[in-house]
Amino acid sequence: MTTSSTGASRSPEYTRPARQVHQWLALIVGLAYLVVGIWGFFITGFDGFTEHDHSETLLGFAINPLHNIIHLAIGVLGVILWTTDRSARTFGWILVVGYGAAFVYGLWAVNDEDINFLNINAADNVLHAVSAVLGLVIALWPARRTATTPRTEPAVRRQ
Repeated sequence: MTTSSTGASRSPEYTRPARQVHQWLALIVGLAYLVVGIWGFFITGFDGFTEHDHSETLLGFAINPLHNIIHLAIGVLGVILWTTDRSARTFGWILVVGYGAAFVYGLWAVNDEDINFLNINAADNVLHAVSAVLGLVIALWPARRTATTPRTEPAVRRQ
């Protein structure tokens, strides 16, 4: 055992595992969606929750308050789930399923104002497809190989 400068004891064997690429991608995607969700409210305000108005855009992407809330939720999940290998992969699968479904929904909704409650346009459809692919990358990124101690086999008694 060693003692840190605060006087607390800690085991010398403990080291926090290094973050892996897919974890950093989960954080970056999460932060991007968090920023977009917050920024979106400066454009749409908080009224017209499910309004279909393609004049309200953020960098060419149509938005409304409900769309902003979904961006915020995805962003918060990314920021929370990036911390471990397993949770980052879970975030990746959430992106695959959620944005895969949003892409398919958007293929019909973009041309039908009656069902387009998220105010999706063609640019959103492209972004949703890219987000689903990013989710797949995060979920399936190869695990980092770590050095392991060779396993010793028990001695076999020969007769």
